[in-house]
Amino acid sequence: MSPQPNALNLISRPRRLRRTPALRRMVQETNLTVNDLIYPMFVMEGENQKVEVASMPGCYRYTLDFLVKEVAEVYALGINAIALFPVIPEAKKDETGSESYNREGLVQRTVAALKESTPDLVVITDVALDPFTSHGHDGLLDEEGYILNDETVEVLVKMAVSHAEAGADMVAPSDMMDGRVGAIRDALDEAGFTNVGILAYSAKYASAYYGPFRDALDSAPKSGDKKTYQMDPANSIEAIKEVELDIAEGADIVMVKPALPYLDIISQIREETDVPVAAYNVSGEYAMIKAAGQNGWIDEKKVILETLLSIKRAGADLILTYFAKEVALMLK
Repeated sequence: MSPQPNALNLISRPRRLRRTPALRRMVQETNLTVNDLIYPMFVMEGENQKVEVASMPGCYRYTLDFLVKEVAEVYALGINAIALFPVIPEAKKDETGSESYNREGLVQRTVAALKESTPDLVVITDVALDPFTSHGHDGLLDEEGYILNDETVEVLVKMAVSHAEAGADMVAPSDMMDGRVGAIRDALDEAGFTNVGILAYSAKYASAYYGPFRDALDSAPKSGDKKTYQMDPANSIEAIKEVELDIAEGADIVMVKPALPYLDIISQIREETDVPVAAYNVSGEYAMIKAAGQNGWIDEKKVILETLLSIKRAGADLILTYFAKEVALMLK
């Protein structure tokens, strides 16, 4: 390349380090790898079925036999962990979510099967009652429809212990009840599961981005909303408080949900804490990219990678994303 005159008499030219792909790779500040990804997956009752979620193209509800095969394939691609979410039949739902701690329940059977088939996979289970309650809320209701905090925590504790008994590596309370992390930690330790970790949904916002997920699980609340327990999207100081409380109660990993509208929260929490920070690239974020890609409005693969890179750059150590398998194939 022929020399060029320094017409502007510049000493610093940042473009020097952008000139070639090799130079750009050398100075790249943020790297996205398959080790950063946790794959949320849906399991349902039945056999030999794989049903696409209409509002989440490329995502499926699997029966256990199909899920075991899919998970083996996912693990072979280098994805280390899945987050498991159950589709519970209406007949098994009740006001108190009692099916959630059934030792022969769908989640418990699935965890046991996955740990037998792919023992090195990290299996993370959701601890919340909304898939199990007939009213679709994350906790028990009083006569006025208000979520009862302490009574709900008692059920969540039973649920978490049953998951640990089935073989879960980590439980993930996503309910946003006060004090649930400490209660779960105490119960796990008392039951001898000191090595079972807690990934806490510490800053989970009352977001409009969850719609497709609720379609996938048929778990939308039958009345009201979740604003008395999930966080106000306008608040950031409160997020730090929630994170500090969860860490003090024994959380091993803290999480922000959703990710993209809350990159500032991820960044603040990363600065304030010394535990791993996760972020959930939620169903609504996934669906928007998929819809734009299917309409030809964006280069879908490039947007997926840029999106996840932005979450990592904001400070997330781990990303729960429905793009995990696609990204693993791209990176491979």
